[in-house]
Amino acid sequence: MLSKRNPQLNSHGELIHLLSIEGLPKAVLTGILDTAGTFLSVNDRDVKKVPLLRGKSVFNLFFENSTRTRTTFEIAAKRLSADVINLDIARSSTAKGESLVDTIANLSAMHADMFVVRHSESGAPYLIAQHVAPHVHVVNAGDGRHAHPTQGLLDMYTIRHYKRDFTQLRVAIVGDIVHSRVARSDIHALTTLGVPEIRAVGPKTLVPGDLKEMGVRVCHTLEEGIKDADVIIMLRLQNERMSGALLPSAGEYFKSFGLTPEKLRLAKPDAIVMHPGPINRGVEIDSAVVDGAQSVILPQVTFGIAVRMAVMATIAGNDA
Repeated sequence: MLSKRNPQLNSHGELIHLLSIEGLPKAVLTGILDTAGTFLSVNDRDVKKVPLLRGKSVFNLFFENSTRTRTTFEIAAKRLSADVINLDIARSSTAKGESLVDTIANLSAMHADMFVVRHSESGAPYLIAQHVAPHVHVVNAGDGRHAHPTQGLLDMYTIRHYKRDFTQLRVAIVGDIVHSRVARSDIHALTTLGVPEIRAVGPKTLVPGDLKEMGVRVCHTLEEGIKDADVIIMLRLQNERMSGALLPSAGEYFKSFGLTPEKLRLAKPDAIVMHPGPINRGVEIDSAVVDGAQSVILPQVTFGIAVRMAVMATIAGNDA
């Protein structure tokens, strides 16, 4: 039976779909992070597999292009011993006009146990979750501008790994926040986990006006935004989602908001630099920072496999 308050939870408060971080209890988030920690060691084994999803079928439905997210979900599912089916959306029936709900119904008839969904329309994973059988689980791998919950969770895992205690941190999220589903998921997760100061940093055209209501400090200069920060999360400019000229040029943007080694010195000496990828070197971040000692961008990718394993293992163990 589903929770009336949150479609992601059953009546016992257990996670059965991961659609958004918003509204999830702290205990659910920390449970996933703790579980991910136990899966990290699987990477070091000769046989990188555990049998938790043996006999289960995981369908990857990526209606938007993705390399990093799709690949890490596929690796995660295979390491849990699931059968993984990657649907070629460009050649699927949806390209011929079939509705999303009908596509899901047909795939469900093929005994799917879990759908991992990336879609350009906000809310698409919620729609799918409403139309699947009680034993079928849905994971949102990014929907429109709305949410990217597994990226948010792997970002939280990365922060916890390097900083341990969320309750003492200043976290700056820098860049194209208005188009970023990652920023929204990060803000909800950081708030739930008790981060006292969250800063949204960017030009006025790229920072939504409602963030102050969420307790976020809005900064329109990089210098103010990263001063004494413990964690800096850089975001790329999402030109594919922009309509109209929101910026003068990439060069001007880099001059004002690009993270360089010189500007990074304004942050705490032990600050970590993160980026969900893909990276645009020389646009939002200097190569010297990407490849520098304070960058944890590649560990984020490694942690992402363990976090996605934890999410799939957690929801597969719970029934509606």
